[in-house]
Amino acid sequence: MTSAAVPVPLGAPRRAWLTDLPVLVVAVVWGASYLAAKGITTAHTVLAVLVLRFALVLPVLVAAGWRRLRALDAAQWRGAGLLGLILAGIFLLETYGVVQTSATNAGLIISLTMIFTPLAEAAVTRVRPSRAFLAAAALSVTGVVLLTQGGGFTAPSSGDLLMLLAALARTVHVLAMSRIKAVRSADSLSLTTVQLGSAVAVFAVLAAAPGTGAPPWAVALDFGPREWAGLLFLSVFCTLFAFFVQMWAVRRSSASRVSLLLGTEPLWAAAAGIALAGDRPGVLGLAGAALVLAGTGWGRTAADRDARAA
Repeated sequence: MTSAAVPVPLGAPRRAWLTDLPVLVVAVVWGASYLAAKGITTAHTVLAVLVLRFALVLPVLVAAGWRRLRALDAAQWRGAGLLGLILAGIFLLETYGVVQTSATNAGLIISLTMIFTPLAEAAVTRVRPSRAFLAAAALSVTGVVLLTQGGGFTAPSSGDLLMLLAALARTVHVLAMSRIKAVRSADSLSLTTVQLGSAVAVFAVLAAAPGTGAPPWAVALDFGPREWAGLLFLSVFCTLFAFFVQMWAVRRSSASRVSLLLGTEPLWAAAAGIALAGDRPGVLGLAGAALVLAGTGWGRTAADRDARAA
């Protein structure tokens, strides 16, 4: 038996793409963010760059959501602050990692979060994932192994391992966000602002400690036009623009559609690394990249199917 056809307004597909396009732009700029971070950061300036990157956008977020920030209760502040500490760890791992590996590797390895998160949820809830999802996870892990062996079979670089830890930390962040009851009722703008504020505080404290690299003010004075352009790209487009587009798009589309478009981030990271940075992953690396993309896409589909079945 078939259902009756529902008339679709002629402008509906066009309106859908008008919503999808900004989200796709976010995926593109996130993919390019690894190359941008790598271009303006060294192991000696990681903390300073992180302080500058988020200190530039934090006042805008505070001004935009001041009333809602004041409405947060103590439990919500504590919960968001804890999430901010985890977020600080994620950015530290990602930024130190991308300095020591290629932008292509960084973007593709971090995409394993889409596999790690359902596996971690299954471990916590004791609900076994489907065979399709486990197969997709195995495919993705195999892809990462091949990706890091573009020049032959050698030990993964320290940057590759840091990006893998960052993917695990992202998983912890997602699980914590879903299980800290106090933050569930907080609006997304306030939650993001407190998290970024906590992260900036961590970066500032670490940057002030002796032997942790150049101070933010010294790095800012040493920046030329290219470095400032990279920093503003990370701050304005990869943080501020991306956050507001996500909030806007979810209200006009579906969370699953937004997630699907944002899931193309590793593809753009690989494209930016190969086209702009001259990354040469080799035959093994290209095969690994293809497996990572296929595995994460398949895994997302399998996880959605498992969730609907449950």
